[in-house]
Amino acid sequence: MNYYRHHVFFCVNQRQNGEQCCNDAGAQELRDYAKKRIKELGLSGPGKARVNNAGCMDRCKEGPVIAIYPQGVWYSYVDKDDIDEIIDEHLVNERVVARLKI
Repeated sequence: MNYYRHHVFFCVNQRQNGEQCCNDAGAQELRDYAKKRIKELGLSGPGKARVNNAGCMDRCKEGPVIAIYPQGVWYSYVDKDDIDEIIDEHLVNERVVARLKI
């Protein structure tokens, strides 16, 4: 059994050379939002979900990106509505959000 049911990695990489990166699309702010909402819903902690920052996940052109393990599902998102849908569908209902999957 895994320590966390869902380990949610948000790429929050910020490139200094002007190349496209997830943080240019507000990744850190949306990661903070997700972490807060997951805690408010009682979904965080051992046996539940863990939200972490990640450095470059090398999918910048598809970003911003989230990877959820151990399922190995990758998502791209735009705003809080997308984050809410990922939380509600993937973390709560165990359903992959096909429209956001990359």
